[in-house]
Amino acid sequence: MAAARPDITAWRPAVAGIEEVFHAHFTDHTYPMHTHDAWTLLIVDEGMVRYDLDRHEHGVLTHVVTLLPPHVPHNGGAATPEGFRKRVLYLDVGQVDEGLVGTAVDRPVVDDPALRRRIHRLHAALAGPGDELEAASRLALVSERLEQHLRNRAEPVRHVHDRRVAHRLRDLLDERFVAGITLQEAGLRLQAHHTHLVRAFSREFGMAPHQYVTGRRVDLARRLLLQGMPASDVASAVGFYDQSHLTRHFKRVVGTGPGHYARTRGALAVPAS
Repeated sequence: MAAARPDITAWRPAVAGIEEVFHAHFTDHTYPMHTHDAWTLLIVDEGMVRYDLDRHEHGVLTHVVTLLPPHVPHNGGAATPEGFRKRVLYLDVGQVDEGLVGTAVDRPVVDDPALRRRIHRLHAALAGPGDELEAASRLALVSERLEQHLRNRAEPVRHVHDRRVAHRLRDLLDERFVAGITLQEAGLRLQAHHTHLVRAFSREFGMAPHQYVTGRRVDLARRLLLQGMPASDVASAVGFYDQSHLTRHFKRVVGTGPGHYARTRGALAVPAS
């Protein structure tokens, strides 16, 4: 019987710090010993994976996070007959302190449900076009949490209170919400670490920077739609990747699609007699 063809999707996102996104469903594939020049951040959605790292055997279950360090040989394969479904992020070496490689070899498995949810949301952001700011914000928080675990300092989420940098970031986002700005560029402009920007902004305004930008874009889209601009033109005019990208966020914020919203233009409610 021929081996089952694996279900694989791989791409390189336009997000600094992520070398590759790799989603796969394997039933009978076994990885030989190999290395990567990036951090391998792995979550398993179905089944179980077993692998050897530095001559020690490990297993990956669906509720944990695995972080394999760069340049350390490892293999891998299914631990169950049904195979496994996994999602992997290959992170640039700068995303986690290279001085923590030895700790990651000793403790590659992280049992942290909140971190796993963050990684799941990061994958969701990476799967959608034009959400680089959201993905970068989520990546910053994931990298921070990974380092906390490796340093044995996995504290609760810190509420950073830095009103000055939060308001400076909001001013910058107001200037660039249509054209867009990366989190790294904002950090250079404001001379602040990008993780600090996300924490300070969220603490001050009750939402993440990408949520603020999305809201500004949707507000502008509403005005343009009511002025009669076609939805296909509105999407690019307000900074969304395409019309489907506009529709997804517009529905989330407004409760209806841009087409239906535009058709309400000029319809006045008749007062009750």
